Amino acid sequence: GDTRHVDPPMGSGGARIRMILGPHDSRFGSEGLTTLAGSRYVVSVDSNRMGYRLSGPAVEQGTRTELLSAPVEMGAIQVPPSGEPIILMADHQTTGGYPRVGTVITADLPVVAQLAPSDWIELAVCDHEEALKAMVARERSLLS
Repeated sequence: GDTRHVDPPMGSGGARIRMILGPHDSRFGSEGLTTLAGSRYVVSVDSNRMGYRLSGPAVEQGTRTELLSAPVEMGAIQVPPSGEPIILMADHQTTGGYPRVGTVITADLPVVAQLAPSDWIELAVCDHEEALKAMVARERSLLS
């Protein structure tokens, strides 16, 4: 069969979203990162404008040492002790103490913002170069 993934149009109940790893991705090890990028999550009914809680496979952490509270940005993907990721949204708190496994790329934030509870989300890792190209392409499409 054909195993290539075709990006679904928005409105088909979910979206594939790109993220850049860091700053705490090393705390998770390859198993946790494989779970995060290889699983389908569902936007929980507990989600709001502060954050989207994702229901699905727990992202395992190797180290569980306490983190100091640090500034966080919209799109940051935090992993609380439950292992179920939270994507910080528009009204998120300004600092957070959970490890941040990655950040949704700027170009994909508007897509995340359109998701509703019970929609699915798949996270794919990309690099800074791809994120930059996506942002430029998005800005061009908005200007045209």
